[in-house]
Amino acid sequence: MATLRGFPTPVRRTYRDSSRVAVAFLAIGLCSCAAFPNSDPLQVSVAGVEPLAGEGLELRLAVKVRVQNPNDSPVDYDGVALSLDLNGHKFGTGVSDEVGTVPRYGESVVTIPITIGVFNMARQVLGLVNGGDTKAVAYKVHGKLEGGVFGTRRFEDQGTIQLPDAAAPN
Repeated sequence: MATLRGFPTPVRRTYRDSSRVAVAFLAIGLCSCAAFPNSDPLQVSVAGVEPLAGEGLELRLAVKVRVQNPNDSPVDYDGVALSLDLNGHKFGTGVSDEVGTVPRYGESVVTIPITIGVFNMARQVLGLVNGGDTKAVAYKVHGKLEGGVFGTRRFEDQGTIQLPDAAAPN
């Protein structure tokens, strides 16, 4: 490939420009990380579950989660996502376009509609019938409060639900 004398080849110019851009992004990234104060994770617990109308064989539930903010600055969010696991298997997922704020050193209750497919319900029933623990069900909820590029906050809660005895003697 012929080049004009005194002009750099396009390959050299692209490499030099891209290295400058990479250094600029690295500097911006380091400055932005230093600007964020240390913050504690959000504390989330399941506050309630209510049935919703479903389609066909699916089950729909409104899961209410209580979000506590143990930090000195409020957490603004514009959208929520949630996943529910039972006994170590994905059970249902949901999203909401709810907009709100968890105040500094405060709490909010966020409602997320989740959908549970018929196959996920069948897997749980078969697991209990085929020798699973019929006294307790382990659950785990995890999700995120969407807050833009640097403001998304992830959360998680887990525990065990004790089931009543089905065959209690009279």
